[in-house]
Amino acid sequence: MDTQVTTKFKIYKQANEVFEAIVDPFKIGNFWFSSSSERWEQGKTITLRYDEYEAEGIIHVLEVEKNKKIVFSWGGESDEETVVIITLKELDNARTIIEVNESGLNEDDPEIVNKMLGQKEGWVYMLTCLKCYLENGVSDLRASLIH
Repeated sequence: MDTQVTTKFKIYKQANEVFEAIVDPFKIGNFWFSSSSERWEQGKTITLRYDEYEAEGIIHVLEVEKNKKIVFSWGGESDEETVVIITLKELDNARTIIEVNESGLNEDDPEIVNKMLGQKEGWVYMLTCLKCYLENGVSDLRASLIH
């Protein structure tokens, strides 16, 4: 069973603006986490906070190719570490395709379908918030999803 989760969006901004929104610790709070401990760079361990949920998580930045790719792992503090690859493909000076691929979910987990659906929902929501932030300046959608 393929347990990869893939989500793609078109954002009407240049790739460098999309890239910076993710790696800049001051911009990420406008659409995803409340804060990031520092700029995302290859080899760094970053602490991400969700103030609304009094939660934090750790990511390990494995690879960064400016304006093109970000690779990180997370979930290692639990028993299921996954790898996330974010790729940016600039179509022209005004449009970028962003693709998020998360892999490493345990196919033998009896809850695998629910976990995959949850991850897919999370990535669609994050990319929706990113699109709204970059294209329209909306910064209050983050952390609005109610489970």
